[in-house]
Amino acid sequence: MNIEAVLQWIRGPGLSLSLGIFIFGILLKLLEIFLLGRRKNLAAVRSSGVAAGFRTIFSRSLPPEGNILRRPPFVFIFGYAFHIGLFVVILFLAPHIQVAQSLLGLSWPSLPTPVVDVFAVIALIALMALLWYRLTSPLMKYLTTAQDYLVWALTFIPLLSGYMAYHHLLLPYTWLLAIHIASVELLLVLFPFTKLTHAFTLFISRWYTGMMAGQKGVQS
Repeated sequence: MNIEAVLQWIRGPGLSLSLGIFIFGILLKLLEIFLLGRRKNLAAVRSSGVAAGFRTIFSRSLPPEGNILRRPPFVFIFGYAFHIGLFVVILFLAPHIQVAQSLLGLSWPSLPTPVVDVFAVIALIALMALLWYRLTSPLMKYLTTAQDYLVWALTFIPLLSGYMAYHHLLLPYTWLLAIHIASVELLLVLFPFTKLTHAFTLFISRWYTGMMAGQKGVQS
């Protein structure tokens, strides 16, 4: 197999195709959400609910209190560690910024590579810890579906392959780079059709819930 030719296709037509599917899928998902019918609010409107919506986004992002049915501290801590680590790796690694500049014409300062490295390791450890929790908690194991494992793999492989490619670990760099980019493109293709869409819908749903509660004069 000519890995150079494969890598050239992945970085060209493959990237364009995956981005096109990703954008189309996300727009379709958002359109579906915003076009859903809403029952008429029969309660007296006490406020616009806009501020209440933003308060709900903030309050629902804080650690849960006094409810054993909510996420345990283990999940909350490692969940936040993963998301923060992933955020830093995606947005502040110099090669990623260069990709954004080539696609969107946008650029911003990068963080030193050792700093991003630390956050990448944190994200990888957090993902493995969350998988361990799913596999060892009887309740989580029962509730976990095949899609949950797929979403985990779609997130873990790009992080791991990117880390290995940057540090030239185990496999030739060209192979690792091809695996990394291909795994990111697979993530983009499946993103709109899996639970990963919560990255876009989570704050929309929280804001809407808070807004509706605020209009009724109750706290969400």
